[in-house]
Amino acid sequence: MLVVGLTGGIATGKSTVAGMFADLGAYRIDADQLAREVVQPGNPAWEAIVRYFGDDILEKSGQLDRKKLGDIIFADPQMRQVLNGMTHPPVRALLREELARARDQGSCVALVEVPLLYEAGFERDVDRVIVVTTSPAAQRSRLMQRSGLTREEARLRIEAQMPLSEKVARADFVIDNDKTLPETKAQVLKVWQILLQECG
Repeated sequence: MLVVGLTGGIATGKSTVAGMFADLGAYRIDADQLAREVVQPGNPAWEAIVRYFGDDILEKSGQLDRKKLGDIIFADPQMRQVLNGMTHPPVRALLREELARARDQGSCVALVEVPLLYEAGFERDVDRVIVVTTSPAAQRSRLMQRSGLTREEARLRIEAQMPLSEKVARADFVIDNDKTLPETKAQVLKVWQILLQECG
């Protein structure tokens, strides 16, 4: 089985592209979804986060207030490292379980969508890397619209990640998501055919 990491900048359209690969037959694993699972109330990572950051980062329901926590960690790289240290190990454990499930099902390609693939060192766990790009203006606009952020909040979140140009330089494949949907799909199909040959 070929394990393919899919990454890119925040709001570049990674989930859209991952969905296209899943439609073609890839076993899709969303690391963000796994991260949401590990921070559910009562889980060890949730307890560690609340102990460190305090009750102020909780909603009334007990769920993490992602906006409040985001404001803290995107303003302070040290706080971001602390949070990543609490969440990345359990996410990796769940990822290993998902990959085992994909192997058991006989999947040819497991596509792992990991926003911080390079930043977290996940590239060592995959065979190939696909980076999804878009223009800086489109990225900022999508992020502001999707998350209800101000221009400054969007800038901080974008700058907290490795520059997109650096991710592109390290990628095996690049999908330019600044084009029309049919053009993006055509790029995905081309990469998919190569991946099938590699795992076949």
